[in-house]
Amino acid sequence: MAKLYFHYSTMNAGKSTLLLQAAHNYEERGMTVALMTAAVDQRAGKGRIGSRIGLGRDAATFDGETDLFAWIEALRHNGPVACAFVDEAQFLTPDQVWQLARVADDLHVPVMCYGLRVDFRGQLFPGSATLLALADTLREVRTICHCGRKATMVVRQDAEGRALHDGAQVQIGGNETYVSLCRRHWRATMGEG
Repeated sequence: MAKLYFHYSTMNAGKSTLLLQAAHNYEERGMTVALMTAAVDQRAGKGRIGSRIGLGRDAATFDGETDLFAWIEALRHNGPVACAFVDEAQFLTPDQVWQLARVADDLHVPVMCYGLRVDFRGQLFPGSATLLALADTLREVRTICHCGRKATMVVRQDAEGRALHDGAQVQIGGNETYVSLCRRHWRATMGEG
């Protein structure tokens, strides 16, 4: 039975690297995969999944209007799809997460989603919240805080390195914008007592 998977973490944990490795493993065995990433995130280039260690692959993009079930169903007309991979899954809408659940349930194609769990304010992304509710398998990808403890939170910083408390939930950036921290250091940095 195909499953819906959610691999989640904070920034800089290696989620995209794991996605690219898993896709390679399928293709190495002669299987076809579907790769997709959020259109809003173009840090690696438009329609490209990229990792901090330099790995990258072209991928289809999705935005809030993309019907992911229809897209994967159409891909299957060209031949079997062994697995669908979604990078930046926090940008999925709740409806799109349900579409991916239908891909697993009705098309019998496993779906591997990789994304952030929470934003810089410690709030769940809508796509992540729905994945946490619906995924058959949840896998935490771990990274560490500067103190050595597991990082579960992220701080957004301004150009001078000061923690930001307000702003839009989505602001694309990498190491120059975000720092992963354990909850204790996130609370201290955010002034949350």
